[in-house]
Amino acid sequence: MANNASNADNANNASNAEYAGNTDNAIVQPVRGTRGATDPGPRNVALDLQNPDILMPPDTDNGSIPNLKFPFAMAHNRLEDGGWAREVTVRELPIAKSMAGVNMRLDAGVVRELHWHKEAEWAYILQGNVRLTVVDSDYSVVVDDLKPGDVWLIPTGIPHSIQGLEGGCEFLLVFDDGNFSENETLLITEFMAHTPPSVLAKNFGIDAEHFANIPKSEKYIFRQPVPEPLDVVLQQLPDRPPALAYTWHASEHAPAHYEGGSVKTIDSRDFPATTLSALIIELEPGGLRELHWHPDADEWQYYLEGEARMTVFDATSKARTFNFQAGDVGFVPRTMGHYIENIGTTTMRVINVFNSKHCTDISLNQWMALTPPALVQGHLDLDDVAMASLRRDRRPVVPGTPPDKD
Repeated sequence: MANNASNADNANNASNAEYAGNTDNAIVQPVRGTRGATDPGPRNVALDLQNPDILMPPDTDNGSIPNLKFPFAMAHNRLEDGGWAREVTVRELPIAKSMAGVNMRLDAGVVRELHWHKEAEWAYILQGNVRLTVVDSDYSVVVDDLKPGDVWLIPTGIPHSIQGLEGGCEFLLVFDDGNFSENETLLITEFMAHTPPSVLAKNFGIDAEHFANIPKSEKYIFRQPVPEPLDVVLQQLPDRPPALAYTWHASEHAPAHYEGGSVKTIDSRDFPATTLSALIIELEPGGLRELHWHPDADEWQYYLEGEARMTVFDATSKARTFNFQAGDVGFVPRTMGHYIENIGTTTMRVINVFNSKHCTDISLNQWMALTPPALVQGHLDLDDVAMASLRRDRRPVVPGTPPDKD
């Protein structure tokens, strides 16, 4: 696509972030210099303000890349007795075929009932304290209390339950199949309800009358008293831990700090049981998660706070830019080039989850720095200043110029 943008166009192109915080409807128009035209409506101005790089795409955007964003705020919220759950699957975000996500809240004592999945489950605690119970195929026993920043990984088919402690909890769940649905898990209540009473009696070696009061349908999320302290509960069960721990108290491990922010890596090097990995990224205002791609994994994103901008690049000159706020989900297919930029005035935090047990990426800067200089210059016609800026050390987060504050 030819680019005939004027200087005025380029000036507008560089300042889209300014529109994100502007509530003057008159200025939020899809116009760049002589291109575009005003939009008299009907329109959703609030969405336009949140997505200026979709309303007025940068000149560098080109071709057709599918939608890579869906906010949890637009996901159906399943309200239950003492909690709620909402999900983003291929139904909401069709490109995300490899992973799906659930955001769940449980009040104090409230239980997500005993169940298991056809998919592996990775969790990150967002708020409050939660108790996880697991019994695996070796009949190992796990009961563990987790706090914000901690994670777990439950393998396919392994039964478990989740319970809110004092003050309740909120957490993110990511599953390794985009077709996963929280409404289609295998539940202990339904398993029992759909087994003939005579079979239950034979299985447990007692009369069928003892199963007369089992629920006729799922409980899913339901109220219970806040459980006893962890040490008391552990004394009631065999001391039989699994060979590999299903939980990792990532909150107790410091991130790697860089001039523009920090990155905490959660993968099989420190958490051997996990089959999904993650980066917890913080960017200071103006900071950038550098241009890169992931050679062996898709990236499922959940934005925790702040404002971000991301351009995703694919073959045949395709590129598309998206804006993100807290509660939004993003997705980047494997091998597609991208960056994440903090375009707000406060710290931006995002969880990047990968369908691989080991976090890997290719940095554009490092690739160029480790390539013979003459070859790089022959491709890109870079001057000496640009060549000197190339770095061989790993620096996934780089500083930038913070936006002006009002």
